[in-house]
Amino acid sequence: MSRPEMMAAEDSAFHSGERAVQQRVGVLEKMASRSHVIRSFMPDQHREFFQQLPFLIVGSIDGQQQPWASIVIGAPGFVTSPDPEHLEIDAQVLPADPLQLNLADNATIGLLGIEPHTRRRNRMNGKVEKLNPAGWTVKVDQSFGNCPKYIQARRPGFIENANATAPAVHRTQQLDAAMQALIAAADTFFIATAYSGNSVDEPATAPGSADRQHGVDVSHRGGKPGFVRIDDAMTLTVPDFVGNFFFNTIGNLVKHPRAGLLFIDFIRGDLLYLAVTAELIWDGPEVAAFKGAERLLRFHVEQAIRVEASLPLRWSEAEPSPALAPMGSW
Repeated sequence: MSRPEMMAAEDSAFHSGERAVQQRVGVLEKMASRSHVIRSFMPDQHREFFQQLPFLIVGSIDGQQQPWASIVIGAPGFVTSPDPEHLEIDAQVLPADPLQLNLADNATIGLLGIEPHTRRRNRMNGKVEKLNPAGWTVKVDQSFGNCPKYIQARRPGFIENANATAPAVHRTQQLDAAMQALIAAADTFFIATAYSGNSVDEPATAPGSADRQHGVDVSHRGGKPGFVRIDDAMTLTVPDFVGNFFFNTIGNLVKHPRAGLLFIDFIRGDLLYLAVTAELIWDGPEVAAFKGAERLLRFHVEQAIRVEASLPLRWSEAEPSPALAPMGSW
């Protein structure tokens, strides 16, 4: 083990998969010095931010160790923070959402609070501490902010008489025509990943890492419409742009190459949940062909669930992120 690796293992909040990617791209020592930005509590501005949102993106993992990305909604105030270490979520899970089966006491969970019209976002990873008929309470393991890069600015609004009838649900093992059309038009999706370590690998002294033996994370991905390439009915390819160098998603995939993807039809309210296995393409002609791509993610579809008009939110027309102007397209 080199000295930089030793320093990272002893002093970093990042797990071995994240550190391996940081080392590969030459930022290991730099990121080891930034562990303080990953906290075991939420600062007040994060607590206030979560409480003003009408929706949350949620990452969970099922009994087969398959991550899923989900969304829960409510009038602003449906998320509250009684103290810096807890969020209380007063929401019911949407029809056919895999989160229905994954919520349980002590379940690991990832939360992304994102406000597209202001391009603000904050992350919180933790454990379900308590379930009740109205919702659930999450205890913080890690809390950190994210930059506004690649977020398309659009404002959500509730629609009346939503979910008056049970929505149509389509389950397949490959992408049908309607699913492909939704993906082809997408400028945004969300990705849930998971990590399982061991006591040798994860030093208990690392800030925020005492419970890092198991964890779920959920993140945002944005690009020009069509940035998710449909290679065939079971394969998607996505560029990965430069980010904050945490490599939460990529680091998880190095260790556990499965992910859950969530696509939202912002006009009709359809939701598309995908369970995929992931392949990392680090370099080569495919990466070079997409301007701005640092690497590529190739997703192989295992399960697909499309729920028609499930989401009682509709969004305004998107204002593309200025960070995407120099990026390429397929």
